[in-house]
Amino acid sequence: MTAPALELKNVAKTYRVRQGLFGKPKPLKAVNDVSLTLRKGEVLGLVGESGCGKSTLAKILLGLEPPTAGEVLVDGQAIIGQDRLALARRIQPIFQDPYSSLNPRKTIADIVSLPLRVHSIGDAKSRDKAVRETLELVGLPARVLNTYPSQMSGGQRQRVAIARALIMRPEIIICDEPTSALDVSVQSQILNLLNALRAEFGLAYLFISHDLAVVEHLATRVAVMYLGRIVEEADVADLFDAPRHPYTRALLNSVLTPEPGLGIPDTQLGAAYPNPINPPSGCHFHPRCPFATDHCKAQAPRAVPRAGGHVECHLHDPQSPMYRADFTV
Repeated sequence: MTAPALELKNVAKTYRVRQGLFGKPKPLKAVNDVSLTLRKGEVLGLVGESGCGKSTLAKILLGLEPPTAGEVLVDGQAIIGQDRLALARRIQPIFQDPYSSLNPRKTIADIVSLPLRVHSIGDAKSRDKAVRETLELVGLPARVLNTYPSQMSGGQRQRVAIARALIMRPEIIICDEPTSALDVSVQSQILNLLNALRAEFGLAYLFISHDLAVVEHLATRVAVMYLGRIVEEADVADLFDAPRHPYTRALLNSVLTPEPGLGIPDTQLGAAYPNPINPPSGCHFHPRCPFATDHCKAQAPRAVPRAGGHVECHLHDPQSPMYRADFTV
């Protein structure tokens, strides 16, 4: 059986955070026992509120942060101990803000060719050819080669960032909210471009976003993250049609619609996000859950298998006294 493109096994990341000038450092579990699989050629959407651990997980996958516990495997091989340059050939990032992810003092030709120069691939002539071909792939003309990022629009800059990630022909691309800083009309162009590139090169994307409409358009599977844990994972159609976890339903209810007069949707989550340094007992979601009971406060839910993934909720666990076979959120 072919190994997954990317696999996380019980990955955790804990920081020590000091509260106040004289306070003792306390543990903050930014990522808490996360297991995920990204298959070749698929798009795994990772969604959740700001602060839930999505970007920390991205840094771990890119080798920028070592995990406190667990393993990250690429094609079945642990990334710990691998040569950083070899890993960079296989995994590349596309960052959120195209205005800060590009060096303003370098030309587009310098920016896109940088990975080739760092890895000592080819000579000047072959690098120039590769840069021109890659820019053409992302929809940019050769005339931008000698321009600077400040002379380009946000959408054009993000195309440059995609070209820089693509020029090494990696297997996996970590997309950390790559369209959130762009206008809606430009977002759709970038998403269509990412889809086309995936089809042409067989790329696997981990697509991190808080925009569920974008995730529904691009992803094949979705993982929902809350306080460092994956509380639900499923195929994209199943998750949007029949969410199992109350938090997933709240996120879906938060999506704005163009319907006039509907106003801002009420997610029923309240304005306060739990303190990750002092998380709630039992199920971490219970203070915000309309279905929570004393059992939720005392006992953390286990991962219950579902089509395409799992869900962590007592209401869906046949071994829980709260189990309801006909429950839907």
